Amino acid sequence: MISTRSRRVLAGSAVSFGLAVALSGCMVGPNFQPPRVASPTAFVNDSPPQSAPYVSGGAVDPQWWTSFNDPLLTQLETRAVRQNLDLQIATQRLLEAEAKAQIEGAQLYPTLSANASYSRNRISADSPTGQFGAAFPAVLQPYNLYQYGLQTMFDLDLWGKNKRAVEAAVAAARASEEARRAALLNVEASVASDYIQLRGTEAVLGITQKNLQYANQLVQLTAERQQAGLTTSLDVANARATTAQISSQIPSLIAQRDALIDQIGLLLGETPDGLPQDLVEAAPVPLTPPVVPVGLPSDLLTRRPDMREALDNLHSATAKIGVAKAAFFPDITLTGAVSFQALQGDMLDKWKSVTYGFGPTLTLPICEGGQLRGQLKLSQDEQKEAAINYAKTALTAFTQVNTALVNYEQEHATQDALATDVQQSQIALGLAEEQYKEGLVDYLTVLNAQQTYLAAQQQQAQSLERLGTDLVTLYQALGGGWEGEYPDISQ
Repeated sequence: MISTRSRRVLAGSAVSFGLAVALSGCMVGPNFQPPRVASPTAFVNDSPPQSAPYVSGGAVDPQWWTSFNDPLLTQLETRAVRQNLDLQIATQRLLEAEAKAQIEGAQLYPTLSANASYSRNRISADSPTGQFGAAFPAVLQPYNLYQYGLQTMFDLDLWGKNKRAVEAAVAAARASEEARRAALLNVEASVASDYIQLRGTEAVLGITQKNLQYANQLVQLTAERQQAGLTTSLDVANARATTAQISSQIPSLIAQRDALIDQIGLLLGETPDGLPQDLVEAAPVPLTPPVVPVGLPSDLLTRRPDMREALDNLHSATAKIGVAKAAFFPDITLTGAVSFQALQGDMLDKWKSVTYGFGPTLTLPICEGGQLRGQLKLSQDEQKEAAINYAKTALTAFTQVNTALVNYEQEHATQDALATDVQQSQIALGLAEEQYKEGLVDYLTVLNAQQTYLAAQQQQAQSLERLGTDLVTLYQALGGGWEGEYPDISQ
């Protein structure tokens, strides 16, 4: 399972880093301290005092989409987590970041390599060695050279350059893990939002088709009244124009419905023919729960993946300052080599064939043309940028939650008003029809009542859709509850 492997790689790097710190000298550069961010004591709540509360301070449900009580939506969410291509890309990026952390961690350990060689050699007679050896012809004869041995090298890392590099790489890997969580949350929210919009579009389409049938009946009624001399051709023309106007809305609604189905298929990594059959069949808009738990503002900073990602990026940038500072100090490397070397292969196991060498190597930067200072300034500026980004991410988080809360709560008020609008518009249309049949009003009154009723129905359906998508946006702003384990996609 990927999540288990992630923990092992990061934990192994962290253990290596801790052992290296304990066994080595000082580490230059600042030690990372998470910045403190002031959080509000409560989220904004603009609902009227006399209205029922729609949110509570309870813990956010990790599987928040189940609150819509729609089995198909739950099924789509499960398939999206397993099949979404963006999540697969995010997983690969996490694996790449873990590999980079593993590469950096290798610098904390000595290297050991083995070598073996064979060569056929001859000294040139015109070389200085050949000139001196002219009196000894045997020196100029070709000879074989056999050799095998071991080589090792270890950077003492007195100033913590390698350890800071490992610290930065581990923090970057954790940031990549949080980026995958953020991608997961975005996919879940997109699936829920597109599904609710699909059901809302189907509701508007159904209302429009029913009103089209009703409009056709009015056309027939008006035509019959014209034939009976009870009305004029103007009323017939107005009735037919209304029918055409209603009919013109249907193609765009069908196109919008099909586009949403395709978008859901993209999120699921499926072609349209691979989608569940229930998805292409009309169904009601999922209803929101009576009360939504939103948690506490203080929990938001640790729950949202983008906040944790920004914090890890700040940690990585802080550690890179130590890498840049350590580059100003001398670097001491211990090297050693031991090998067996002989002119004849059967002599390679003799002690007199041993050759070895070991000792420290000191490297001190003297003139780098300003490169080291430039790298240090770059690291410090990147750390400042990461700190500003963290502060902005925190402010954005609180702003998004407050905005989503206000939108969600005020949409409930819109729903109440639209329910009254639909009810009264239906009554007005019925009265207009009766008065038209009795000849008390002209058809324009019926036409206006019909258009008002249709608009009220459509707005009510769209408001119900917005209520659902507003709740999805609220859950996304809250972090979705995915502060725990990344879901297992291996099953």
